[in-house]
Amino acid sequence: MKIFITGATGFIGKHLVNRFVKEGFDITINLYGNETSPFKENVYIHRLTENKIEQDIKFFEKGKFDGIVHLASLYLTTHKPDETVKLIDSNVRFGIHVLESAAQSGVKWFINTGTFWQHYNNAKYSPVNLYAASKQAFESIAQYYWETNQIKFCTLKLSDTYGPDDTRPKIFNLWERINKTGETLDMSPGEQIIDISHVDDIVSAFALLAKHLSNGHPKVKNGQTFAVKADKRYTLKELAKVFENCTGKKLNINWGGRYYREREVMDPWKNGVCVPEWKPKVPIEEGILSIMKDESIGK
Repeated sequence: MKIFITGATGFIGKHLVNRFVKEGFDITINLYGNETSPFKENVYIHRLTENKIEQDIKFFEKGKFDGIVHLASLYLTTHKPDETVKLIDSNVRFGIHVLESAAQSGVKWFINTGTFWQHYNNAKYSPVNLYAASKQAFESIAQYYWETNQIKFCTLKLSDTYGPDDTRPKIFNLWERINKTGETLDMSPGEQIIDISHVDDIVSAFALLAKHLSNGHPKVKNGQTFAVKADKRYTLKELAKVFENCTGKKLNINWGGRYYREREVMDPWKNGVCVPEWKPKVPIEEGILSIMKDESIGK
């Protein structure tokens, strides 16, 4: 398969590209601005023009791509008033530009990346924040394209993620840092439920969905939404115990040291359907131990 990937320099993107390359796919990534490629070989580089869509349509036509995996987005838990334009530009306008170029050039399929945060309190749609609202806005606009063009469109929605080579300030990174420094970390009361997936399981879901779209799997319908869900969910306090058992060290956490954030997700979206034939394979204990071997964690 020949695949074009946006957001390839992010945490999930880097793992996904490496997985696709190992499977023998022909991969081209989009770089934005002054970004440089983190990949040493077997990955082509392109920079979409964005302001001259005709050039990008010609690029996709010439490339004869089977599909696009759209990972690029701006993630903000909370936004400031002057960040609204950046959110819409990154999460709506840019996605439309890529989708329009793909639809006009005969690309066969497009995998979008969504978030559980589009479903606050397990609603059909209720955005936790403006980031989630912008992701929903792109999905709504995308419906026009998959209803009026030949392109197949699916969304894969993610919850919390973790794994090796993760430099984001995520929960396991924070806990490993305080394990090393001995400092105390103020956290919420810890009763919120966490649905967290290892990056290997996430990229396997993307890879399987790409194959299903290419092969015309009967259980994958145009416009369908799928979810990557953990095999087991934990409260934040329970997850901390699992982490302590894996590391053999007590975490210095001050539970209740801060309030729950506004619109805290206490119970992640439950109604998502997994990609046909996909199941999570990385147990949480194995996943935690794998990141403990990663020297970048906790820095």
